[in-house]
Amino acid sequence: MRRIVFLCAASIAAVGVSTSAAQTPSRVIRLIDQRCAGCHVDARAERAPTVEGAPPPAALRRMTAETIFQAMTRGSMRAHVEDVADDVKRAMAEFLSGRKLGGTAGADAHAMPNRCSSDRSVGDLSAGTSWNGWSPDSANARFQKAGGLAPDAVPRLKLKWAFGFPGATSMYGQPTIAGGRVFIGVDTGYVYSLDAATGCVHWSFQAETGVRNAISVGPVDAPGAREAVYFGDIRGNVYSLDAVTGDLLWKVIADTHPLAAITGTPTLHAGRLYVPVSSREEAAGGSLNYPCCTFRGSVLALDASTGQLVWKTYTISEPAKRARKNSIGTQLWTGAGAAVWHAPTIDLTRRAVYIATGDAYTEPAPTTTDAVMALDMDTGKVLWAVQDTEHDAWLVGCAQDRSENCPKDLGPDFDFGAPPILHALPDGRRLLLAGQKSGQVFAHDPDRQGARIWTATLVKKVGEAEILFGGAADERAAYFGLDNGVLVAVDIASGLQRWSTSVRTTSPRRGLTAALTAIPGVVFSGGQDGILRAFSTDTGNVIWDYNMLQDFTTVNGVEAKGGAMGAPGPTVAGGMLFVGSGYPGLGNGIPGNVLIAFSAQ
Repeated sequence: MRRIVFLCAASIAAVGVSTSAAQTPSRVIRLIDQRCAGCHVDARAERAPTVEGAPPPAALRRMTAETIFQAMTRGSMRAHVEDVADDVKRAMAEFLSGRKLGGTAGADAHAMPNRCSSDRSVGDLSAGTSWNGWSPDSANARFQKAGGLAPDAVPRLKLKWAFGFPGATSMYGQPTIAGGRVFIGVDTGYVYSLDAATGCVHWSFQAETGVRNAISVGPVDAPGAREAVYFGDIRGNVYSLDAVTGDLLWKVIADTHPLAAITGTPTLHAGRLYVPVSSREEAAGGSLNYPCCTFRGSVLALDASTGQLVWKTYTISEPAKRARKNSIGTQLWTGAGAAVWHAPTIDLTRRAVYIATGDAYTEPAPTTTDAVMALDMDTGKVLWAVQDTEHDAWLVGCAQDRSENCPKDLGPDFDFGAPPILHALPDGRRLLLAGQKSGQVFAHDPDRQGARIWTATLVKKVGEAEILFGGAADERAAYFGLDNGVLVAVDIASGLQRWSTSVRTTSPRRGLTAALTAIPGVVFSGGQDGILRAFSTDTGNVIWDYNMLQDFTTVNGVEAKGGAMGAPGPTVAGGMLFVGSGYPGLGNGIPGNVLIAFSAQ
């Protein structure tokens, strides 16, 4: 048997931890660092491993969770982790491999009893019948203007069908509705195509690791295929599949950094796929064994038919530079961070792509961290960048355990986790609305080099509650949820609050972190408490709610439970509401493995 040993946090591909493990990511990272990192050294650390011949991180990332777990329980690594509980070993194996342990059993569509009778072509992709990608439009307003669901029908919404995902614990892919189908990816790495009306399954495809973004669908110029689906995984791979059959058309690596990830939805427009790149380096950087830090966020434009690179623009213009070595000889770097966690926003008027960036990982923080940026759609050239929070260098774990790798002046961690919303006012002015983890919303003018027009502070003290995965905007107002359970309506022209409402949460910071969704007269919000709510946009009153914390009878016969909603939001199309339930990733959230479809009929 090949000798298997582990790597430091540099290899972590970060999937959700299994329900039985119930381990926090930071705990698993620290344990891997303590037990394994001395032998498995990233080449960028520029120091020798303590054991010659130990596989480097890149090699270990290609192994399966089963292989790693077997090495810890019955193989050569057993002696090193004998005092570690099996559920923690499971969590370690899942982190190191980037896949769920045992997550593939029964997960293939061919093993399911509710196969669709025919693999008909994908139908109409027009507005109202579709929710294509992160938002129904490329402005990322998350406003379904003509989705066939009237406000007075919302209180009559009832469960129509539920679909269970074998082995999954986190529904961090958002359901896309296009051409009469639902497309969704889950943390096991599986992507599914279901019938939107009945939940029967057309096909499944297994990516290398978890898929935590919405899927984009569009026409493609490829042999034998008319429409394709596009998505990324948390190893930084981008995929194109035949939308009818699920066959792979192409696959490319967006970034060769070992911790690069695609967490935001690739935005499809006019034959190009605009792909945001983020990373897990923020979680690894505090380890003395890790060469912190070298990742730079970026956006790629790919030819949608071939996957060929058209342009790539980094959010930090210069590569990371060597800084110093820490006390154990690990090389440290400067000039890293500014991940792009979300779907790019498209502006056809300016032919621009808008993004909002994350924090820095090293000091000093570049001016393009925690910033709103505009890129030329055709060339990728940076048109402008406006920083909304300065000096925000931050790493996971540094607030509790200050290692030498940590920034000396630790920042507040005020990333932008959601795309800017492009909105046109009645007088012709346009604004970009960017909600930040500080609890603030910034309005920028895209027609005046991103000039900041107003700042709306939705909390009593900046940073006491967070806006995480974003708001929604209709023709009258923008809506933002906070992790303390508060929902706020903001006047778009002025930034003044129209109303604010609070929901009762089961514990602190288990509030409204998931992306919001709006239809005329109603805004939907899924909570970390497992409650899906519909609010009146006039008053903020709850007009409908549904408790997802229950067992579901599923159309595919898989045992399924509902859980929290923490990142992706509900989607609306064709008169139906679709919700993925289960998200343990924030604030000890509640796992789940079910897709729920509601109808008022």
